[in-house]
Amino acid sequence: MQLKLYDTLTGDKRVFAPLDPARVRMYVCGPTVYDFAHIGNARPLIVFDVLFRLLRHLATENGWGEVVYVRNVTDVDDKINARAAERGIAIRELTEETYKYFEADVAALGCLEPTVEPRATDHVAEMKDLIDRLVRSGHAYVAEGHVLFDVRSIADYGALSKRPLDEMIAGARVEVAPYKRDPMDFVLWKPSKAGEPAWQSPAGIATRGRPGWHIECSAMAWKYLGEVFDIHGGGIDLVFPHHENEIAQSRSAFHTPLMARFWMHNGFLQLEGEKMAKSVGNVVTIRELLRDWPGEVLRLAMLRTHYRQPIDWTLKGLQESLRVLEEWLTIAVPMSISGMPSELVPPRPVYPPLLEALGDDLNTPKAIAEIHGLRNAAIHGITDTAIVAMSDSLRFLGLLQDEVTLTLDRLKPRSVVDVAKVERLIEVRDAVRKAKNFAEADRIRNELADMRIEVEDHKDGPTTWKVKR
Repeated sequence: MQLKLYDTLTGDKRVFAPLDPARVRMYVCGPTVYDFAHIGNARPLIVFDVLFRLLRHLATENGWGEVVYVRNVTDVDDKINARAAERGIAIRELTEETYKYFEADVAALGCLEPTVEPRATDHVAEMKDLIDRLVRSGHAYVAEGHVLFDVRSIADYGALSKRPLDEMIAGARVEVAPYKRDPMDFVLWKPSKAGEPAWQSPAGIATRGRPGWHIECSAMAWKYLGEVFDIHGGGIDLVFPHHENEIAQSRSAFHTPLMARFWMHNGFLQLEGEKMAKSVGNVVTIRELLRDWPGEVLRLAMLRTHYRQPIDWTLKGLQESLRVLEEWLTIAVPMSISGMPSELVPPRPVYPPLLEALGDDLNTPKAIAEIHGLRNAAIHGITDTAIVAMSDSLRFLGLLQDEVTLTLDRLKPRSVVDVAKVERLIEVRDAVRKAKNFAEADRIRNELADMRIEVEDHKDGPTTWKVKR
């Protein structure tokens, strides 16, 4: 089969073939670990997980080598510094805690682990190397302890977002700083303030500092995938300025015409018809949704819309996804249908129409329609192989575990609250709070939160609680 992918840079859909068949390479921008990931963050996680699965299948079919999927973790950033200061904890404590939540959320969504998950703070040496290259080549300059990229030094800056530079200056929110040669010049390195992470600066700067955001991804992509690689992905909100700046940095540092051969971007997510944004207070986290909906339901709700189209995230859509999954799984079969343990069962061919749909720029709505067709064939006894093909298709899309009964059980409504257990935990928590063992009190509060119990402490009265809906 052929795989055709839409490239944001060229604006067309082309047949994909790896630059080096021995090593298929994909980079996707990952989380900034300062807070829980929201449901909009889940979309690229799921979309590029499906592409990773498809590339691995094609690698086996076509005799390609390893598929290397890099998804970075940004653990040095202004938002991280501000949140750690707000909570009164160390920056490393915040990033480690947030990453653990992220890791659990991604697993619940059925996403495979990427091949490499590099952290920005482990790759400052590569960032400084890139910055030094850019300064030496005249694409960057030093000013008041900063290193800035000279946007005017690259002729076709703006090719990805398809906007001329003057238009971007007029419409962009740019930092006004007297040390900039041009308003659009962006920071590669900045001085660190007291209490912030700091490293020895590049470009001969005497003061210690830290990297800007854009240089991080250029450095980590270079480290694990080389100067030019196959696919770079992320949300459409990253096209400008982040991905535009990555292209400018990497091309200028390595004197290459490309950074990645395909630039793929998923569309925006709206909540009940309204764009999700913290400014309007309608941000919903993956963790909050997982309290009421299994990860498989969230995953299917995402895949029912083509990745490049905007998606309207609604309660009705979640309810419909739950209904469809329950219907499919009641007739699905386990991987170990032969009677052998699932790990010993040889892989079966993937249903060709499903692959054909995914091969057309990840057309997941068409792939889901093919599964509906298999379901109809199965219940009407049209073909004996329909149930197996349907089950394998669900597994390929990450919607089915090896044990069908386990997945079905996850779709059942949550059990009623164990009131006696809640009361016992609150009684213990009140006791440890009186003993000033606040760490244990916080642990019990978190345990109750995992049970969807919201606790409210009162200065002049007993602790109250209610079930979160």
